[in-house]
Amino acid sequence: MQILQSARNRVPNSTKLGKKPSPRMHPDYLERILTARVYDVAIESPLEHAPLLSARMGNRILVKREDTQPVFSFKLRGAYNKMAQLSAEQLRRGVICASAGNHAQGVALAASRLGCRALIVMPVTTPQIKIDAVLARGGEIVLHGESFDEAASHARELGAREQLSFVHPYDDPDVIAGQGTIGMEILRQHPDPIHAVFCCVGGGGLIAGVAAYIKRLRPDIRIIGVEAEDADAMTQSLARGERVKLEQVGLFADGAAVKLVGAECFRLAQLHVDEMICVNTDAICAAIKDVFEDTRSILEPAGALAVAGAKEYLRRSGLRDATVVAIASGANMNFDRLRFVAERAEVGEQREAVLAVTLPEEPGAYKRFMSLIGLRSITEFNYRYSDASAAHVFVGLQTSSRAESLGLIEALRENGYPTLDLTDNELAKSHIRHLVGGRCPVATDELLYRFVFPDRPGALIRFLDSMSHDWNISLFHYRNHGADYGSVLVGMQVPAGEMGEFRAFLDRLGYSYQDETANPAYRTFLGQG
Repeated sequence: MQILQSARNRVPNSTKLGKKPSPRMHPDYLERILTARVYDVAIESPLEHAPLLSARMGNRILVKREDTQPVFSFKLRGAYNKMAQLSAEQLRRGVICASAGNHAQGVALAASRLGCRALIVMPVTTPQIKIDAVLARGGEIVLHGESFDEAASHARELGAREQLSFVHPYDDPDVIAGQGTIGMEILRQHPDPIHAVFCCVGGGGLIAGVAAYIKRLRPDIRIIGVEAEDADAMTQSLARGERVKLEQVGLFADGAAVKLVGAECFRLAQLHVDEMICVNTDAICAAIKDVFEDTRSILEPAGALAVAGAKEYLRRSGLRDATVVAIASGANMNFDRLRFVAERAEVGEQREAVLAVTLPEEPGAYKRFMSLIGLRSITEFNYRYSDASAAHVFVGLQTSSRAESLGLIEALRENGYPTLDLTDNELAKSHIRHLVGGRCPVATDELLYRFVFPDRPGALIRFLDSMSHDWNISLFHYRNHGADYGSVLVGMQVPAGEMGEFRAFLDRLGYSYQDETANPAYRTFLGQG
């Protein structure tokens, strides 16, 4: 199949794919999937109608509930199928894998059923809740490295030294075939027409297996992969025609935060995947809420990627009265992250507008402003007096749609209230809303940077220790969201003549960062103008 789309007409955040490679001389995945051994440990997960979401989107949305598996994730399928193919001698010696979450739990449970040793190498940044889950299933844990790549490298070394069989989280034909049984179940559970199946994509094992099966039997069904905007390795790789390794990945959807997709996964994706869609953090949070409202279950961010992608596809395509399937791939959610998800879900559903409004300091200005807002619910209102001529208000408002938000902004501007739309401004939503009113008239030469670093006990102290004592820290904001990463906003007074030294400091620090000095939210509420 060949799908062509001109660059002029390409839809943002979506990649439609072109020429496919030859499928010859490769494993027969239909046979592998049909004979895969997964049901010793996995269940045939339900395919459930999402009535509320379907009604809102004007299409029939079915959710494949892999979050109901014994380890609350699809990963058990591939891990067990791989391990069930090992010889008695290999099982006697044991297995090893590298994982910070769902794959680790799958390997540990599979090992307990097969009666073999399972050694799991996890990054030292892994939250205790995930460590406890693996230990509870009988796995042995080695903590090593700051990232998955470092943990995986160490696992390979340990495996070779102790003659343990390595169970790859995605790039292995047996693992891919195990995940492909999800596609087999979908077609059996819903033999009627299906327009598209949406899969989250990390390393690519899930979409590779599902696509290999469905395209063999029902090539009319579109296979669409979904990635987070800041972890789009498969999207970039398919667009370029070769695997692309990302320098860094966002960690909100940590279960799919992979820098380089698997070689075999990429080959199968080239053959069978029709399109890739990227979604942002707000859209993922909105999808978590959507699934909760229909099922009362809470997906993890990576587990909600497919639902978020299906919503984006249906919204953009204008499709009506069709049936689509979204695979809810996991529900290993850290409870502490729910605060952040709830905070961002309304924005992701385009039912909240986040605005910076300038009010003149004159009689009646506030009353006129409130009359323009009308009866809309105010979700947030931050203000602090700082200027004799004008006041800057940070306000969140519930709206029914993005169109209503844009109409409100236009009305405010037409009535003499300069308004900044901060709804898609990450700095404003993560930090500025908690710092409104923090202007400092003596903070000259201030630079503003947002840093992301692996979060674990003591990480923030180590981050502070690494900051140069030569530059005054004029602003600092950190808020723990119970995630595997920390987000810190730092203002530093750096004279213009020391920028070379400052850039060298950023390189030494080694953390992901974003220069926010020119961000309008900062200029409006915190900066020097």
